[in-house]
Amino acid sequence: MLAGWLDWHRATLEVKCAGLGPAQLATRAVEPSGLTLLGLVRHMADVERAWFRRRLGAEDAPPLHYSDADPDGDFDNVDPATADAATVEAAFATWRAECARAREIAAALPSLDVMVTDRAGRRLSARWVLHHMVEEYARHNGHADLLRERIDGTTGE
Repeated sequence: MLAGWLDWHRATLEVKCAGLGPAQLATRAVEPSGLTLLGLVRHMADVERAWFRRRLGAEDAPPLHYSDADPDGDFDNVDPATADAATVEAAFATWRAECARAREIAAALPSLDVMVTDRAGRRLSARWVLHHMVEEYARHNGHADLLRERIDGTTGE
C-alpha cells in the first residue's frame, strides 16, 4: 500500500509538470521564493536518493543538486531565462532514475522493520521512510498545484 501511494504521488508530480516548456517549469511561485516545478523535480530526485540509496541501500550516492555550501541548490539554481530543453530532460531523467532505483531498493528489503539512521542520528524504520516519502510528495504536490495554476490555470489532480 505504501509503495502504491508513493508511486501515485510520483505520477502526480509528473502530471503537474506535463506539457510545460522549460521557462514555464522554471517559473517561480512568487518572489522572493525560489520554488519552481523544475526545482521540485530536482529536489525530489535528491530526496529519493537520500532516503533510498544512501539510507536504505547504504550506497555511496552524494547529493545531485545541493551541497553544504549551497543547501538550496536544487531550488535556487533554476532560472527561467536559462532553462532549456536539455536541462529539463536531464532533471526529469535523473528524477525518474532515482525513483526506479528507490523502487528496486524498497522491493529488496526483507521487511519494513529494517532500521536506518538519518542525518540527525535518529533510528527510523523502512516503514517510517516510506510514510515520510508519501508525506514529502504530498506536501510538494500541493506546491505543484499552486505553481501549475499560476503558470497556466490548470487545476485538479
